[in-house]
Amino acid sequence: MAATKICAFDELEPNQAVKVDIDGVAIALVRDANGGVFAIGDTCTHGDISLSEGFVEGETLECWAHGSMFSLTTGKPLTLPAYDPVPVYQVELIDGDIYIDPAVIVAV
Repeated sequence: MAATKICAFDELEPNQAVKVDIDGVAIALVRDANGGVFAIGDTCTHGDISLSEGFVEGETLECWAHGSMFSLTTGKPLTLPAYDPVPVYQVELIDGDIYIDPAVIVAV
């Protein structure tokens, strides 16, 4: 599978997470305050909750329902109640646009 263009980098606000669906794979696309762009599985492993509705804090995404915080770089939960990681997908920036290939998982 090839990488899919998601949006222009400038369209994603700092400290924002948005849900994208690529071929049935739900992904939380996040831009942190420093301009880093990350893509992690959108479903909290504690309870079937969309992580993209949560809160970006540094290089973490916090589930709004129960407070589990996930690392944007490793996908690992940093706080309970979640204990299983979410997948982390490769993000490419090409000519100012964000691309993700859901077949390329860089961490689980």
